Amino acid sequence: MKNTQLSAALFAVSAVMAAGSAHAQWSDGKWMVGVGAQQISPQVRSGALDAPSAPNTQVDIKSDTQPILWITRMLDDHWSVELPIAPAFKHDIVGDGAIAGVGKIGSVKALPITVFGQYRFMEPNAKFRPYVQLGVTYAKQFGARGSATLDALNPINPIGGHTGLQVESKWALTPGVGITIALTDKYFADIQYTKTFLKTNTRLTTGQNIATKLDPDAIRVGVGMRF
Repeated sequence: MKNTQLSAALFAVSAVMAAGSAHAQWSDGKWMVGVGAQQISPQVRSGALDAPSAPNTQVDIKSDTQPILWITRMLDDHWSVELPIAPAFKHDIVGDGAIAGVGKIGSVKALPITVFGQYRFMEPNAKFRPYVQLGVTYAKQFGARGSATLDALNPINPIGGHTGLQVESKWALTPGVGITIALTDKYFADIQYTKTFLKTNTRLTTGQNIATKLDPDAIRVGVGMRF
C-alpha cells in the first residue's frame, strides 16, 4: 500500500476517534448499513506482451475512487457477514517497461463482487471493535477500450483500424482488517483495508496476450447506522 494511502487512513482514524470521544453504547440491533468512499489501487506486476511487440512491453493500472454502501448482518456477538455494493471502478491502463512514458493505452471497468465473513473483537458494547475478515471476490472486468496510443504502438494494428482489449474476469480471495468506532448508541464510523490476490489476462483483438498480477489494495472510510 502506498505511503500516502496509509497516512490518509491513519488521519481518518484519528479524526473519527476525536469526533467520537464521548462514551457510546451499541444498540442491540443485528444489522449495520454504512456509506462512504473506497479507493482501489492495483499493485501491478506485469508480464510482457506477446510478440509481435517491443521486448519487455508491460502495463501499469491506475487507482480509482468510488462511493460505496455496505450491509452487515451480525450472526452473534462476534461473527458477521458483509456485502459491499459499489458502482464499477474505472482504471486507466498506461504503458510500462519498454513503453513507459507513452501514457494511457486503454481503460477498463472493474466491478468487484465480494462477500465477507468477519470476526469482531471486543464485546458488543465496546466503543472500538477491530475486526478481521476474509472474502471471496468475483472481479468482473468489462468495458475495456484501447486508445489511439495503443493503435500507434501495436505493430500489427490494421491501417486505419483500431486495437481493442478484452480483460478476463476472475475469482480471488480478499483478506482484510478494519475497525468500527461507536459514535452514539446507533451510529458508527468504519475504516477498512483489504487486499485482493488477483491475476488476470488481457487479450488484444490483434491476438497478443499479456498476463498481469493486479493484487489491488483497497481503503474504505465511511459512517453507518446499526438497527
